[in-house]
Amino acid sequence: ATEAAALQAGRYLGLGDRHAAHQAATHAMFDALHQVDIDGHIVIGEEGRLGEHSPLDSGRKVGTGNGPAVDVMADSIDGIGLVVKGLPGAMSVVGIAPQGTVWSPQPAIYMDKIVVDREAAGVLVTDCMGAPPAWTLAIIARAKGKEIRDLQVKVLDRPRHENLVEDIRRTGARVLLCPEGDTSGALIATMPGVGADVLMGVGGVPEGVTAACAVNASRGAMLGRLAPQSDEERAAIKSAGLNIGQVLTCDELVSSQYSFFAATGITDGPLLSGVEFHGKRAKTYSLILRGETGIRRMLQTQHFLD
Repeated sequence: ATEAAALQAGRYLGLGDRHAAHQAATHAMFDALHQVDIDGHIVIGEEGRLGEHSPLDSGRKVGTGNGPAVDVMADSIDGIGLVVKGLPGAMSVVGIAPQGTVWSPQPAIYMDKIVVDREAAGVLVTDCMGAPPAWTLAIIARAKGKEIRDLQVKVLDRPRHENLVEDIRRTGARVLLCPEGDTSGALIATMPGVGADVLMGVGGVPEGVTAACAVNASRGAMLGRLAPQSDEERAAIKSAGLNIGQVLTCDELVSSQYSFFAATGITDGPLLSGVEFHGKRAKTYSLILRGETGIRRMLQTQHFLD
């Protein structure tokens, strides 16, 4: 499913057409998921990502129906702006877990997140979410056997993070600003040796929950808390009976070890290479994580396009 979406999205690399890229990728992923032997229900979908509906909206059913009942988290293009501008780091992602195990806090849009790899997983406690960045980075650095100045912190490049970035810089830690790619940023932070030690800041709820599936499978750790960015969002959250102040761990965001996560690179990035087209052939690079065993597989696939 992620390969199918990446192959379609890759055709729009650098063309500047967000709508066409999104439509092509979502339809390709939806069609591919329908061929999988699962009784799938999309709980984290794509509604509202570009102000339009898609076949991957939450509530849609996917799969043949002849298989286990599962919750599906789908994002045909994580970092669509990166694709249409020809920038690195875009990927297609899918997460799957047993039905009823994925937190889906609709109508929330934004959440605050901290993500670390397995080296620092044991020290990431709920108090870190409300603590000054200096305190959190200090315990992460100690767990990883590093100085704080050796840490690299991934943060989305948004105006809302100006104070966070300044606080991080004052500790001496290095900031890696990323224009887009919320899920891929979390994935990079949870993979040892890829280039980031921790992800911090406010991003999308769909991307955060999808990332939790990957963090869980890779034995990292994550904290999440709703972070409404408007009065309308805050009111909608309260009307839905959700607790804005509750800090959730990775195991609470996806409460099953029997989870799977797959990602395929669309544009070149630190974790995965992008789609390569060669006439009637194409090559994709993918990552597969299995929650039960913690096994990580890197997959290189050659496709015949005719």
